[in-house]
Amino acid sequence: MALARQALVEDGAAEDTLLSVSVYRRRKIIRLALDGPHSAGRRGSHWYSEHHALARLLSRAAGVTVHSYVYDPQEYEEVMTFGGGHHVGGERLQYEEVELPECLDGEFDDEAFARMQSRWPMGHLAWVYGVERELLLQLHRMQGTRLAIDGSGPESEPPLEQLLRGVAA
Repeated sequence: MALARQALVEDGAAEDTLLSVSVYRRRKIIRLALDGPHSAGRRGSHWYSEHHALARLLSRAAGVTVHSYVYDPQEYEEVMTFGGGHHVGGERLQYEEVELPECLDGEFDDEAFARMQSRWPMGHLAWVYGVERELLLQLHRMQGTRLAIDGSGPESEPPLEQLLRGVAA
């Protein structure tokens, strides 16, 4: 939680921001998000595109590669990768720059479009994790736990370590 508090300060998020934790245990995927008014809706996706302190700090402290992603279904998708506390890669795709597959017999080619999406940033990240792109895009809807970063949460709140037990490699 100390890393989340530090990220909160570095990214300039409000003090009442919560740490949202969702775990997809089957593939050992952990989704962490700083949740608050600043991260809601389309504006929130743009906020995440510019604020990476949690991913950067976690990659350094845990010695793991951390993938941070932004998905705005109307504008763009982006994946940023952090290792050892540094930005080490990533890609951004603006949807307006995409050439759609040609129609066959006047019908949109859904299969060709799905193949295209598998090569886009979120599709590639899904491949890295060994899941379908749609599952990755729905992680934020999985039942998770929201933790108060400022330490004001109830004593019964499960500590982050308990939530992640058995998940980390």
